[in-house]
Amino acid sequence: MTRSGQSHILAIGGGSFRPSSRHGFIEASGLLRYALDLTGQDRPKLGLLATATGDDSDWLLKMYGAFAGWDVEISHLTVFPMPNVDDPRAWMLDQDMIYVSGGSVANLMALWRLHGLDEAFEEAWRSGVVLSGQSAGALCWHVGGNTDSFGPELRPWAEGLALLPYSCGVHYDSDPQRRSLLHRSVADGELPAGYAADEGVGLHYVGTEFIQAVSVTPGGGAYRVEPDGGNGVKEFRIEPRLLTA
Repeated sequence: MTRSGQSHILAIGGGSFRPSSRHGFIEASGLLRYALDLTGQDRPKLGLLATATGDDSDWLLKMYGAFAGWDVEISHLTVFPMPNVDDPRAWMLDQDMIYVSGGSVANLMALWRLHGLDEAFEEAWRSGVVLSGQSAGALCWHVGGNTDSFGPELRPWAEGLALLPYSCGVHYDSDPQRRSLLHRSVADGELPAGYAADEGVGLHYVGTEFIQAVSVTPGGGAYRVEPDGGNGVKEFRIEPRLLTA
């Protein structure tokens, strides 16, 4: 397998999938086409993880169906009731791209660390496997962000893999709690400066450098949030490149 030698992450604020014309089904959005194109493979191997939903089998099945008609080779990794592959590290390294679904990021990280997947993810990323995910699957690559893993009221959380040395905001335009709490968390030093994404927007990093934002939602935005040198924060809007939905 030939890879570009670059380490890519696409952290998605929301909108990885959209409703399908077939009742009860979903379709992958242009954000995932963008992430798959980063692999440089004609028929990429796509690994799916739904750890944040407790490896919900219905959601895994829906994700498989979302790529119907796409030229991808799909497999998945679960940890309930035990890992479904003999060597999760080898499975990760064999993928061209790994997508992590939303859910509870706190539970996700606890299980990944318990099974040694945190170290395997870093190795896969450094080897050129494209990492992506939405919500919990976006927060996990960063130092942290805000989460409802502990209840309906959001709280700061800083126990991510920290492959990216930033905070991350997700669902930024659809949940009114998220912007204000991220601002407070960065201002108070609970979280480092970072980036946030509206629904339908992805944050693309090469190595640890933010490269651009991409969107399938006209008008959707990305944002840089950093301390202002006093007791507050500065927020700068980043205009995404609009993709085909």
